[in-house]
Amino acid sequence: MRTFVLVFLLIFSSLLVDAQQAPSPVEPSSPDRASASPNISSLANLKPDAKGNFSQEQMQQLFRVVADKDIENDKRLRDYTYVERDDEHKLDGKGQIKSSEVKTYEVMELYGEQVQRLIEKDDKPLDPKEAAKEEEKIQKVIDKRKDESDEARRKREDKENKDREHDREFVREVADAYNFHLAGTESLSGRDAWVIDAEPRSGYEPHMKDAKFLPKFRFRAWIDKADAQWAKLDIECIDTVSVGLFLARIHKGSRIVIEQTRVNDEVWLPLHVSLKVDARIALLKEFDEEQDLTFRDYKKFRAKTKIFAVEDLQKK
Repeated sequence: MRTFVLVFLLIFSSLLVDAQQAPSPVEPSSPDRASASPNISSLANLKPDAKGNFSQEQMQQLFRVVADKDIENDKRLRDYTYVERDDEHKLDGKGQIKSSEVKTYEVMELYGEQVQRLIEKDDKPLDPKEAAKEEEKIQKVIDKRKDESDEARRKREDKENKDREHDREFVREVADAYNFHLAGTESLSGRDAWVIDAEPRSGYEPHMKDAKFLPKFRFRAWIDKADAQWAKLDIECIDTVSVGLFLARIHKGSRIVIEQTRVNDEVWLPLHVSLKVDARIALLKEFDEEQDLTFRDYKKFRAKTKIFAVEDLQKK
């Protein structure tokens, strides 16, 4: 699943993949924003004032901490296998469902690459032919990675580190792009959470190219008090978003709700995503659909586990 960064970019990414658009390059940090990552200890005295409010500085610091912790969650996700169920509904012009499809995947990490193995369609096991195709896909990943040279692995890891730093810089911009308001506290799964509303800040000037989209969205966040992790996000598109001159447009009203859960008392991982997108690709293709994603059966695999190709096992 995606980091806090990709929460905001999820809508874009689905469109950009369809349009076969390359990701944006990593941009250098501004000198005044290159400070060290926030530390959770700086939130030890985070308390509202007499009127029950946090200052903007307090909430900005909170969101920077939450963002950094979420990037760490994304790294730890690689230590887990899990099952992802995607329920997709395509809608007609009146908002009625015209077609539906459910796919269930087993998600795993193979030689540093996250892969999905399709295991069910419409909640039914794959037929033998489809299952064989999925096994062939997994085998191709194994064959590609098992003999990877040290230099190729280093280049891949360097790129991942650059992408992660790009993500880190982007999420720090979230704290700069919004005015925050403490709406209260709620209990989620028996845990207390701050409920914080975020509205685009007037006069905000983005430091990064990707961040120019932020003023087009507002959101409500539920931040777990004990762990300073976001437990839920409700993000709404409040103005038409144009990606490229004619590449894609995301219409006002598109929305995504994301929930996370605490796993093994060590990490927060995706639990549920609800997405409704009203968009147009290349000013021609309508993209009006609802998606409901659920994540379950998180299992931590041993760090020293090695994946073998079938022929390698037969030789042993």
